[in-house]
Amino acid sequence: MSYPNQDENANQENQVNEAEFEAQKEHIIKQILTSEARSRLNNIKMVKQELATLVENHLIGLVNQGKINSQITDDQLKQILLSMQQPKRDFKITRR
Repeated sequence: MSYPNQDENANQENQVNEAEFEAQKEHIIKQILTSEARSRLNNIKMVKQELATLVENHLIGLVNQGKINSQITDDQLKQILLSMQQPKRDFKITRR
């Protein structure tokens, strides 16, 4: 007869908590983004998961601070994305 150990219980609790957090996050994102902005964020999530997560967390932080009082449009999301992305480096190679 085997009993579930504490590690298994803690792991199950963590999975439940993480699933609840993700559901809350998705609910908030649906409320604050227009459908076009949500579509753009989902496309970004497919290509750059870490950037999409960073933007989602930033938006949720703004909501928690009370700085967002209307839905964010696609153009506004573009501006947020531009401000959060790392600047690209240009390299110039000269041959002699």
